[in-house]
Amino acid sequence: MIKIILPLLIFLSACTQNYDYSHIKVVRVIDGDTVKLENGESLRYIGLDTPETRIKKGSRFIYAPQPFALEAKKLNQKLVEGKYVRIEFDVEKQDVYKRLLGYCFVGNTFINAKLIEEGFAVTFTIPPNVKYVDTFVALQRSAQETKKGMWGVYETVSAQDSPKYVNQIRTVRGKISTSRQTKKTISLNFDTKGKENVKIIIFENSYDAFRKEGINPLQFYTGKTIEVSGKIRQYKNYIELIVSNPEEISLP
Repeated sequence: MIKIILPLLIFLSACTQNYDYSHIKVVRVIDGDTVKLENGESLRYIGLDTPETRIKKGSRFIYAPQPFALEAKKLNQKLVEGKYVRIEFDVEKQDVYKRLLGYCFVGNTFINAKLIEEGFAVTFTIPPNVKYVDTFVALQRSAQETKKGMWGVYETVSAQDSPKYVNQIRTVRGKISTSRQTKKTISLNFDTKGKENVKIIIFENSYDAFRKEGINPLQFYTGKTIEVSGKIRQYKNYIELIVSNPEEISLP
């Protein structure tokens, strides 16, 4: 009987334990956009992406800091490590890796926004967690205009040259030659003069953001020169940048 009761008590204790996310300590900064909390959980800041300290090689991750990854981590440490923070949630509270997804505040400082404002993060919103997307886009544009952080070093790259910067954050410029819609995505294909395929990918959960602005991506961007800032990724046999909001695409 005791053998049965003890595991049950432990299970019930775990189920009923509540954490106060309005006042919880950050014990360690993992990288520019992820921290470890005192309750053992990891918190991933939402609405942004910072340069990676580790990249995936085959089936494992290796330590290979991308440009400005260590600077982003250092700023994050300065802002939150060892401090009590307030976490604000959006629609989804966890990602597929079981990390908390949230907006982080220390006093009146909005940490997610601060990283973008200082030029050490790029806007990266994934619906339905889009509460502060307008704020983030405005802060990023200001950081780019004033050349803060990485924007003071990086030049805009052409779509043809973007494969050289896989896993890095850059602003990519080029003409959209064709567009295509599948069951789950819209792809805007850059004219790369016969070089490697480079695409803007819009997932179906982002379609509403474009509809609200009266934009049909398949028609609106085709034939136009655009600029997009984000992390350049290799996916299968092409290069992609993921976009979730029309504000993330500029028409220079």
